[in-house]
Amino acid sequence: MKVRMIGCSHHTTPIEVRERIAFSSEQYTPALAAFRDVFPESESVLLNTCNRVEWYAASSGDKVLPSSEEMIAFIAAYHRVDADLFRKHFQARDDDAAIDHLFTVVSSVDSIVLGESQIAAQVSEAYERSRTGGFAGPILHTLFQRANSVSKRVFNETEIHRRRVSIPSVAVSEIASEFFERFDDKQVVVIGSGEMGVETLQYLIGKGAVQVTVVNRSIERAREVADKFQVKVQPWESLDSLLVRADLVVSTTGAQEPIVSEIRMRNIMHQRRKGTLLILDLAVPRDFEPAIARLPSVFLYSVDDLQSVCQRNESFRRQQLPKARRIIEEERQRLKADWELRSSSETIRALREQADTIREAELQRLLGKQALQGVSQELQQEVAQAMERVVNKLLHFPMQSLREAPHEEQRDSLITAIRKLFRI
Repeated sequence: MKVRMIGCSHHTTPIEVRERIAFSSEQYTPALAAFRDVFPESESVLLNTCNRVEWYAASSGDKVLPSSEEMIAFIAAYHRVDADLFRKHFQARDDDAAIDHLFTVVSSVDSIVLGESQIAAQVSEAYERSRTGGFAGPILHTLFQRANSVSKRVFNETEIHRRRVSIPSVAVSEIASEFFERFDDKQVVVIGSGEMGVETLQYLIGKGAVQVTVVNRSIERAREVADKFQVKVQPWESLDSLLVRADLVVSTTGAQEPIVSEIRMRNIMHQRRKGTLLILDLAVPRDFEPAIARLPSVFLYSVDDLQSVCQRNESFRRQQLPKARRIIEEERQRLKADWELRSSSETIRALREQADTIREAELQRLLGKQALQGVSQELQQEVAQAMERVVNKLLHFPMQSLREAPHEEQRDSLITAIRKLFRI
């Protein structure tokens, strides 16, 4: 079984290059179909995410598998770009290296954020698109099924996915969760509707927060985000009154100066009838003046406080890498053993079927001769058994050599030789 992968990722290729060779969802099936037209004896799976473009090809023999240069030329031609401009960005991996790479990717060891959970679903979706289109056959089916097993094992047997490593996730899942046992009864204010504000809302909703209000200088943008998450929206001018009633505040604006001063916050706290106020200031520069942390009943965390938690959690995840890599190595060895057994078994079965076909034809020809028409059934049976013993003895040593080949290279050579000699 031969596998080849060519691709590029965030590790070595700038985004402006990846954008030019990326495949949109509308291009997936046409691109795979075009690849099959050019290389009809190869299976293929296309994996395209925001951080990587990778094409996996497989076949039963190296001669029918397109070379890495041919695959690069195909992708360049499909996107109508100069292959020379992109060749240095593509990396080619064959067989064990390709398998290791896929297993590393699917287990999120190769991701920008170590242990992130999205890549396993993206790999699975890429395979399903190829499978339903008829582009992935038995080799890639086995490979990607095994990749799914690797992902599950790494998730279940290591803690690489555990502790949060992004600022919003740490803010909600670790800091806020330490303060509040539940979120469904808390008044939550999210200040800002940018990317960080949206990510924070996702985690808040995931924790069960329902009394959430979004505040943004652009109320149109605030409404857009609030509608997406089905939460409330208030104009910027209502910020003080919201802070008076809030239990939790998450601020994510892009303001160049603090939006809430210590004096302003002191006045707000005088109006409050509630206890503790937790403020998670995720903005850079900071939205809340640092002196606010000195006010009674106010707990203020800045992005620096959260970053230290992120770094500690990322360090913890990296400690899980040896376990993850052992799992990857184990599963690659199992896959290779399965493939080797299948390849040997297919050749042995084909050789046996060919020999049995020849033996049966010769036996029928012999027994059909007029001189043997009167031979007893017992003698005919003895002749048939003798011919079968001869065939078994002739096949014994080739089959034994194939089964006992100590190395993959030797086994592949024997398979090739047997298929060529016997024209299987």
